[in-house]
Amino acid sequence: MDQLLQTFLESSQGLVAYLSIFGVLLACGLGVPLPEDVSLLLGGYLVHEGAAVLPVMIAVGFLGILSGDSLIYLAGRRIGSKVAKRPGGVLGRIITPQKMAKVEGMFARHGQKIVMIARFLPGVRAVTYFTAGSAGMSYSHFIFFDGVAALASAPLFVYLGYHFGGELNLLVQNVRRGQVQVISLLVAAILAYVLVGRVRARRAAAVAKAEALAEADPTVPVIPAGSTSKPDAYQADPPRFTQSGPVTPAETLK
Repeated sequence: MDQLLQTFLESSQGLVAYLSIFGVLLACGLGVPLPEDVSLLLGGYLVHEGAAVLPVMIAVGFLGILSGDSLIYLAGRRIGSKVAKRPGGVLGRIITPQKMAKVEGMFARHGQKIVMIARFLPGVRAVTYFTAGSAGMSYSHFIFFDGVAALASAPLFVYLGYHFGGELNLLVQNVRRGQVQVISLLVAAILAYVLVGRVRARRAAAVAKAEALAEADPTVPVIPAGSTSKPDAYQADPPRFTQSGPVTPAETLK
């Protein structure tokens, strides 16, 4: 696919070059399995070959990304509920109800940050933006978070294609290798975030349970979570030990 795309775009010049890159990025946003990163690199390569101008190509790449993402978002706003209820067709095969349900759960846990994260996860990008539309996220919030993420990718890839255009094939290989590492780091960061959240939730539940017990029985001391100190009554009158075992003050009175 990379080689076919490269052959198609290499012969473009001027306005045709800009329109070609824009069209490919538009298709990427709609879920067509075309490599967005390679398209941006090829845009930079066209600048390297003198067929385009760097600032214009960066702008075209940025607008192409936002336009494609906006189309899939608007599709989610218009037909998201229909796809969820009656899966089928080309779009239904790409965006299944199961995937939508999974992404909706991610929205519930991580909020709008998932829009930015999805920019760097090609396998779930289209589903995430479609679900953002169907879930009712405002377009202003969507385009803001998506735009921030696109600013971190479009200019970078276009510039890399321009600067290292003489070694395009090697550049594509290195970018792909780097993407795997970035995705791995993102997945690891998400897992760490989820685990920390679960640990905090368990501690909060334990404190709430202890407070509930204390309200039901005021004689039960409440020890803060993580504290190693003993209750005041225990410190004031600790148990004494004999050969038969510990003897509490209450037992010595019997």
